[in-house]
Order: sequence, then C-alpha cells, then structure tokens
Amino acid sequence: MPLRLGATAPDFSADTTEGPIRFHEWIGDGWAVIFSHPKDFTPVCTTELGAVAGLKAEFQKRNVRVIGLSVDSVDDHQRWSRDIADATGNALNYPLIGDPDLTVSKLYDMLPESESGAAGGRTAADNLTVRSVYVIGPDKKVKLSLTYPMTTGRNFDELLRVIDSIQLTAKHKVATPANWTDGDECIIVPAVSDEEARQTYPDGWNAVKPYLRLVKQPR
Repeated sequence: MPLRLGATAPDFSADTTEGPIRFHEWIGDGWAVIFSHPKDFTPVCTTELGAVAGLKAEFQKRNVRVIGLSVDSVDDHQRWSRDIADATGNALNYPLIGDPDLTVSKLYDMLPESESGAAGGRTAADNLTVRSVYVIGPDKKVKLSLTYPMTTGRNFDELLRVIDSIQLTAKHKVATPANWTDGDECIIVPAVSDEEARQTYPDGWNAVKPYLRLVKQPR
C-alpha cells in the first residue's frame, strides 16, 4: 500500500548506529524526520547526511528528531560516517538505520514488496527510489512525503520551512501561501467564518478575495 499523507507511519524495530530502536517509541511525543539513502558511500548522500548534522540545533528548536536510513548494514554505516565527517566537516549526530534486508524500505513503500535480494548484491541504481523524506507528527501520522532523484541533493532549508508551516497550521486555523517563510502573512482557512475571524484576529485582515484572507502570522 502507498504511504499517503495522513496514514500512520509504520512502526518497526531496527538496528542503528546508536543502537537498536523501536521507531514509534523512539519518536516519543514529538516530531520526527526519516530520510533514506539507496546505498552507503554515495556522493550526494554523503553531502546530505553532513548537511543534516550541521542543522541539528534547528531541528531541536522545532522539537524534531531526525533519523536516517540507508540500504546497507550498520557496520557499513559506521565506516561511512568517517567519510561523512571528513567530507563535510560534520560528524553524524543522529542515528542511521541499517536496512540490509530491505525491510524498512519495503515497509515505507520505497521498494516493491516483491523485490528480492539483500543490500549486498544491489547497487544504488537498484535502490533509486530509496530517496524519500517523511515528516511524522506526534500522532505518528505522515505529514509530508518527498522523493528525490539520486542526482539531486535535498534542500533541508526547505524541509525546515515546511516543518514550520506544518507545526503552525496544526496549532492555528491558518494555511501558508506560496513561498511563505516564518513571520510572513498567513491565510485564514475557508472553514473559519468572518465572525469567528473577527474574534480571533481583532486587528483585521486583508481580504484579497472572499476566499483569500491574509492575516498576520499568529503566535
């Protein structure tokens, strides 16, 4: 089954570079990002893992735990981690899941369930769809999913922007417009009547269209 928005993120047990975890238990009552890689010692993924390590404080500020996954063993990950630190200047400071038997990759619909074999006999090209990002909320539901091609490094500043939007709109009855960043005007959702909006936003709003009401970002 495809892992759609609003679905419960599958729970699983796995070995990681920081020891064994049970995924839902590891998430706890906060937010989580899981992002995957088709093979260890791949160049684009090396830069991505280092970039995320450099953003740890930004994720912590948002109460987000980050975990990576790559289709190789934890022992391979440990060797790769030295290259990541050397190449990017950032040592891994979050767990990296070992998935040598492809269990989690299949569970998260990044590889077909019918796919055979294990990591050792596969190339990055065989695993090219294991390039996904999932944002998971405290309710363990999938809030965002993205899949990137192997040749395109992921934009983690954009991921932080989306997390800001998701967390804001989970708390307030607003949506965020195109190219929104934290602090910009928001959209009052159509389900909110003008009467309710007047109570919530006594300073008023900009009615661009009857269905497009822009308001100062709530805090």
